[in-house]
Amino acid sequence: MKSVVMIAYGFPPEGNAGVYRPLRFVRNLEACGWISRVISAGSRFERHDAQLLSQVPTGTEVIRVPHGDVWQSFQMMRSERLRRKSGASESNPQAVSQPNILNVRSRLRTLVRAAETAWYHPDMQKSWIRPAVEATVAMCARSRPDALWATGPPWSAFVVAQRASERTGVPYVLDFRTSWTIVPSPFEEMRPAWAKRMDRRLLTELLRRAQAVTFFYAAEAECFWRMYREVLDVGRIHIIPNGFDGDVEAFVPPTTNKFTILYTGTLSDYRYDTFLAAVARFISSDPARWQCTSIQFVGEEDPALGSSVKQLGLSHIVSSRPPVPHAEIAGLQREAHVLLMLERKPTHRGYELLAGAKLFGYLKAGRPILGVVPRGEAERVLREVGVSTIADAASVETICAVLETIFNGWRRGRLSSFVPERAACEQYSAKCQTAALVRALEGAPPVQLFVPGAVEVAPSLRAELPATGWA
Repeated sequence: MKSVVMIAYGFPPEGNAGVYRPLRFVRNLEACGWISRVISAGSRFERHDAQLLSQVPTGTEVIRVPHGDVWQSFQMMRSERLRRKSGASESNPQAVSQPNILNVRSRLRTLVRAAETAWYHPDMQKSWIRPAVEATVAMCARSRPDALWATGPPWSAFVVAQRASERTGVPYVLDFRTSWTIVPSPFEEMRPAWAKRMDRRLLTELLRRAQAVTFFYAAEAECFWRMYREVLDVGRIHIIPNGFDGDVEAFVPPTTNKFTILYTGTLSDYRYDTFLAAVARFISSDPARWQCTSIQFVGEEDPALGSSVKQLGLSHIVSSRPPVPHAEIAGLQREAHVLLMLERKPTHRGYELLAGAKLFGYLKAGRPILGVVPRGEAERVLREVGVSTIADAASVETICAVLETIFNGWRRGRLSSFVPERAACEQYSAKCQTAALVRALEGAPPVQLFVPGAVEVAPSLRAELPATGWA
């Protein structure tokens, strides 16, 4: 069998959203004739989910690279100390800092963050590069693989792959989960101009030497091709979208007597204000709906959500709770009539290219989806799988009308008519994705050929990208 070393900073028991893509590939590559081994970060996890470990195939070799950064360790200890102090202050109002002290602290945090964006290159995980390279080289020496595969962010994983490839001669494949240097993260947005130029120069070299590059969508590939066309030829571009592991579930309506809408995942940079305004209008049009409607948010709690819910008088029907282990999400989805899909705010440059990983978990769930999204990739995927209950995130009136449609379908026992088309959803299964990945690992032509100029560039990015030159 052939083999690949997968360089994935996050891997179970880490439970954040970036973990599931490499996990899906590890679970499915063996069926395609490939053995996978994993180089991952050490024992400090952003969101520990021990239950995810059970999904890693038995016998998979996972090397967890220990690494540390004195400054970040200090910052973590300081944050924990401040958190405990803040908890004590809540029970002792006299101990709360004065507003001017809080303002000074806020300015200092901004200055510190700005300094970090200049120092940490290409990202805050730079300290793992050296030990991860050594671990990858040692793994290659023990059992020479046919390819290295690195997924980012963090983009330091790309550097690990490139440096290990230089030392071993093993070709590498780069897997983009977001659009580095094109759609900036908050960290990248704060970087000084000279540091952003460094990022682009680094990425140019990484792309030049890569055997293959994978993107989620043709629209994303178009942006990269325009920006890096001198080093990114069409034959090395593979389109492998996000997806799900397993089979699409059959729709069985829950027996609860409340019309239940469920949202799972983060909220902090997602737009939900228009949805809540539409819910308020939807409820006020028929007071009887107060007793038979439930809207649940499960994930990182956003203080602004609670404030908005209270202000709109929706506290009796809208609830929120902290994240739960991944294994529990499927159960919550089966208890819901409708799954709510939101997307990023329009102030986020390049928001049109984003489609949250939760969307593909929703497709696997086989349940009606209410898409409150802008024009972009999330909307395109929903329409592609036959979802008709989509509303423009900027229009409260449209959202309210779609709510009415789904609610009436629930009341009449016709929710099944809103379920996505099963066959269309299956194209996002891990089996299809892994078959496409194998071609990238082998250096073979892509399953889906990318054609420059065949798709439009997102409006929020047009001014920043070179013209295509194609008719």
